[in-house]
Amino acid sequence: MRLSSTRKAFMISLSLIMAGLLGQAAAAQSSHTGTALPAASTPTFSTPSAVPSTAPATQKPAPAQTRPRTENTKTPKRPKARTGPAGSRLTTGSKGVALTFDDGPDPANTPALLKLLEKNHVKATFCLVGENVKRHPDLVRKIAAGGHALCNHTWNHDLKLGKKSRAAIRADMRRTNAAIRAAVPNAQIKYFRAPGGNFTPGIVKIAKEQGMTSIYWKVDPRDWEHGREESSGAHTSRVINSVKRHTQPGAIVLSHDYAQPDTIKAYATLLPWLRKRFRLIALP
Repeated sequence: MRLSSTRKAFMISLSLIMAGLLGQAAAAQSSHTGTALPAASTPTFSTPSAVPSTAPATQKPAPAQTRPRTENTKTPKRPKARTGPAGSRLTTGSKGVALTFDDGPDPANTPALLKLLEKNHVKATFCLVGENVKRHPDLVRKIAAGGHALCNHTWNHDLKLGKKSRAAIRADMRRTNAAIRAAVPNAQIKYFRAPGGNFTPGIVKIAKEQGMTSIYWKVDPRDWEHGREESSGAHTSRVINSVKRHTQPGAIVLSHDYAQPDTIKAYATLLPWLRKRFRLIALP
């Protein structure tokens, strides 16, 4: 049977409509079941090195803790002593160095020492023992004539004079000064030295009453001390080395002319050495 052209066109249109409806249904089913999509894989996370963090790229280091400020962490030096025992004088009070010689005068050693001092144009201070002054007044006159200073060193080198009564101390000082002035009238005796450096407040006070300043020392080569096995040469060298090592500007140097021939030998070397480095003075 042959279809009319109108019916044929209708049938074709219907077929196209039916095909379109079937395609939409298939598409809708696919969107609900997900069968057309590939299986989902489990995501993995890593921090990309190129991705900047939220913190700044460079951070300033935290400031160090500030330590409390200290002006001086070193142990402070002890102040230098300005006085000797009981307020006696320790130094000359100037840059000048004073050489002092005790216990004389000595008939063997004092003349030799005076010659050395004169040769080197040096003035010194002689601390005189009264008994020796009485025996050798001529040497006291030579000491004074040389321009050297005079010092009272007690009548008989009494190491315990400071422990005696005020009257005994005063009598000893006056007796010694009288002997010195018997040899050198109107001699100026401005200084006093206690034997062994055994100063006490009482002895210093009485010396001051007599117009004398008490003098101690800064340098003591212990020239009076002789070891049993110490030779004369070794003793002389020890005195030289000690004086050289310890003498500084303003020092009062203790030595002895009485019964100390090695001391005289030592000063034959020391006087030129000291003169090059210090101004040598008699205590004024």
